[in-house]
Amino acid sequence: MENAIQNWYVIINPTSGNGSAKKKWPKIKTLLTQYNFEFEFAYTEFDKHSKELAQKAIKNGFKNIICIGGDGTLHNIVNGIFNQSFSNPSDITIGIIPIGTGNDWIKTHNIPKHIESSIKIIKKGFIANQDLGKIEFQNYNGSPVFFNNSAGVGFDGYVVSYVNKYKYLGALSYLIGAIACMFSFKNFNATINTNEFSVKTLMITIGLCKYSGGGMQLTNNPSPFDGLFDISMGNNFHSIDIIKNIISLFNGKIDRIEKVKCFKTRGIKIEFDIDNLPLIQADGELVGSGDFKITLLPKALAFYTSKSL
Repeated sequence: MENAIQNWYVIINPTSGNGSAKKKWPKIKTLLTQYNFEFEFAYTEFDKHSKELAQKAIKNGFKNIICIGGDGTLHNIVNGIFNQSFSNPSDITIGIIPIGTGNDWIKTHNIPKHIESSIKIIKKGFIANQDLGKIEFQNYNGSPVFFNNSAGVGFDGYVVSYVNKYKYLGALSYLIGAIACMFSFKNFNATINTNEFSVKTLMITIGLCKYSGGGMQLTNNPSPFDGLFDISMGNNFHSIDIIKNIISLFNGKIDRIEKVKCFKTRGIKIEFDIDNLPLIQADGELVGSGDFKITLLPKALAFYTSKSL
């Protein structure tokens, strides 16, 4: 008999995919057993609980965590791994069984939504290490926020704050949110890298992976393996500009929009001189507001992938 795969901790967000994660768990549990995994599991019970569960698992000696949920669940597990001191984060590996609203992160890495196929990927044991972003707020002391897909300030943060009520519509909820918000959100002033240059912008997006917002491509040429963030800024962008260029937000040609500035960098610092601070999102989760800096952690996140990289 094949040796059992030891030491797995499975975190299930029962609300992911409009509740489908909870419905599919009995099937997933059966398949994990059939594929000879030995595991413990837990349901999340409140917002960001997956962060606490990941930390508890690591404290108890687990090195392999399986995420059953969407981009938000994965984001919180990543933050659990990198905001703990029980084990070196580089020793922790994540497997993904994707059940969520947008499922944006998996698109870059060709991880299938099909349950058994995603389990087979984890079983094969190919591990990739991608870059990770670290957000540190400048105006108050608190734990840093890590992101594995993308982060943004301004319009996309505003959309994220709006879109939760429409998540039952799946990936379409992000497009609906963007259309609903574009007439009420205004451009804001920001200083990039401490007085290097100032912009009046609709949003600033910091990309590691290719897709966000339910399949949008909001940065020009991101790669989670090149040691660089891909930045895009919609400078002096208005609702009519969004309408005129809506296709370019999905087809990977955002750099062809005249008012969009794109560049690569290893880090970025953004400051504001306004009272009504724009919201910041990371991996589709609201994380705060105010001045912040982002640094890149090269190849920090280990995960199971479909092929050896």
